[in-house]
Amino acid sequence: MSSYKYFEEYNQPVTDSLVKNYNDILDKVGEDVSREGILKTPERAAKAIQFLTSGNCQDPAEILKSAMFAESYHDMVVIKDIELYSLCEHHILPFFGKAHIAYIPDGYIVGLSKIPRVVDVFARRLQVQERLTHDILECINNTLKPKGVAVVIEASHMCMMMRGVQKQNSVTTTSGFRGQFEAIETRSEFLKLISHDLS
Repeated sequence: MSSYKYFEEYNQPVTDSLVKNYNDILDKVGEDVSREGILKTPERAAKAIQFLTSGNCQDPAEILKSAMFAESYHDMVVIKDIELYSLCEHHILPFFGKAHIAYIPDGYIVGLSKIPRVVDVFARRLQVQERLTHDILECINNTLKPKGVAVVIEASHMCMMMRGVQKQNSVTTTSGFRGQFEAIETRSEFLKLISHDLS
């Protein structure tokens, strides 16, 4: 199976082991694991967690390499409003939002769908938003070797909304810039292009 193909297969021994673990967790928190609504929950959860962490088994650099094309285009390419869903590594609760990504080609462009796929691969791992931003940035920079890369992620974290401080309206924004985007003028142009999306 290709490293970037949509996740379709589950490791049965892993699934079986996770089912037992989830069944034990549900029992420990006071659920009646024999009731109808819960009977299949351990299996569903076992498959869900494998899907939500399937990025651990994928190589995002190979995704980009599979669709790199020689092209003498040297202006900014912006892909914004890329939906992302990930799991916080501290509480295994979701965080979700969108990524805005730009790069300035240096001899090669990449198929536009590959950028969101790279986001998905890194998001489908236990993450913190800061590292997610860095991982996406470095993967594009090191693989495509453009003149510059910019990544901005804005996300809401369920670990802040459902528990702890319980702040439902907080949004976290992280950013990273390489190459020509480290210059204020180029960075400002990118931020202006996505500014209507940012709080």
